[in-house]
Amino acid sequence: MAIAFFALALFLFLSLDSDFPYSSTSSVSAASSEGVEVQITYGSVLKLMHEKTKVRLHSHEVPYGSGSGQQSVTGFPSVDDSNSYWVVKPELGSSAKQGDTIKSGTLIRLQHMRTRKWLHSHLHASPISHNLEVSCFGGETESDTGDHWKLTIEGSGKTWKQDQKIRLQHVDTGGYLHSHDKKYTRIAGGQQEVCGVREKRAENVWLAAEGVYLPITESK
Repeated sequence: MAIAFFALALFLFLSLDSDFPYSSTSSVSAASSEGVEVQITYGSVLKLMHEKTKVRLHSHEVPYGSGSGQQSVTGFPSVDDSNSYWVVKPELGSSAKQGDTIKSGTLIRLQHMRTRKWLHSHLHASPISHNLEVSCFGGETESDTGDHWKLTIEGSGKTWKQDQKIRLQHVDTGGYLHSHDKKYTRIAGGQQEVCGVREKRAENVWLAAEGVYLPITESK
């Protein structure tokens, strides 16, 4: 696990996207967070864990066979799969910078690290439960408000930290990022459905788990 985190940190240092150019003093650190409070900042790469079932938010180059036909998003049971990493980005038009902390109520985007597509939702029905479909769509130069998610921290916290319970509500549809124990049997056998639901439920709580977290940018 430590080797995997080091490799990911090295990748970030060398080639994280052009939205956040690195300065000569930038650094990255792999966090396992035992006993240490870790702030989530823009540019960090992380895995989101579903609080109730412990799967990781996941995507891969497999399209849905129904609905939008876009790249599918699932809940993956294993901790180690590299297709579960997401880069935290600000909303379109934001002046936020790499290393800025993220307050509750902020609109964010999540970019799938492997395929560079954005966590997305719309009014298509999800394949199993027929709730709102959640997909990956677009790319480095293609993003729209369908990629915007409102971050809400559960409890008293004001800025997003690792292992803190959060909800992500899709701005355009109002659906909360959601998963449950309903599993695919074919295209992603054994993986859970991820979808959007418009009601607050125990099944739409997530936590930032494994990842490489960029340090907070110091104000000058």
